[in-house]
Amino acid sequence: MESSSRIVDDAIQALASFPGVGRRTALRMVVHLLRRPEPEVLQMAQALERLKKDLCLCRECGNVSDQELCPICMNPSRNRKELCVVADFSDQMAIEATSQFRGIYHILGGLIAPVDGIGPDELNIASLLHRVQKEHFEEVILAFNATAEGDTTMFYLARKLRDTGARITNISRGISVGAELEYADEATLGRSILNRTEYSF
Repeated sequence: MESSSRIVDDAIQALASFPGVGRRTALRMVVHLLRRPEPEVLQMAQALERLKKDLCLCRECGNVSDQELCPICMNPSRNRKELCVVADFSDQMAIEATSQFRGIYHILGGLIAPVDGIGPDELNIASLLHRVQKEHFEEVILAFNATAEGDTTMFYLARKLRDTGARITNISRGISVGAELEYADEATLGRSILNRTEYSF
């Protein structure tokens, strides 16, 4: 298919690189953007640019943040005796949306996946172990995808954390095996947090 504009082609190609977006959907997006007022499109472009230029990682939990400490870590009303460990910030956002957890978080930055060359040293595990030893949490919740990688990471961390004195729990399996947390509906994920169980080896 020959296009009348290289600019339109480049925009389609850029949008089609998003997960779940094919060329047809990307074309519809481009047509929509062309019909919107210029200030609105420029504002959208600036918001995307700021994701790369102005966003940083919270020095305490590893979450994405606008400043050195994220709002959750700075919030004095959060329960600092409960730590929820998640793979990525999208999982943290999914759990927050349930309104069932009032503790704080630690973001690993991924899951252990030997097939993909991702071992414990590639993740924020050393900082997690340091936090747990320093802050004496009463409970550490392991909230990972119900996949082989999630189970591997959970087993590894549970072994590392079992002598810290913290109660090690994992979210209940209301999340179906193979499912990803960020795509779970809020009610199911909320029940999984509330009905978390002691992690057993």
